[in-house]
Amino acid sequence: MTRSGLIEKLSLRYTLLKKDEIEVVVKEILKIIKDALKDGDKVEIRGFGSFRLRSRKKREGRNPKTGMKVLVPEKKVPFFKAGKELKELVDH
Repeated sequence: MTRSGLIEKLSLRYTLLKKDEIEVVVKEILKIIKDALKDGDKVEIRGFGSFRLRSRKKREGRNPKTGMKVLVPEKKVPFFKAGKELKELVDH
């Protein structure tokens, strides 16, 4: 599902809100999650899951075009871990 698909589903469910209002709320929620991760914080949504950063060590990789070795620097990447309720719902 895309962000626009999520906004569409919410607008069908919550008819008292305008589609533009729902779009603002969805964008703000995603912005808050991104800002928290940028600041190094963990975001936990009970029953859904948690977002956090993981560190990847520097490593030696290869340029797929030339086959030359390249150094891939250490970096942080976002990671999502599904909560218990979500896992059970998906596994039915």
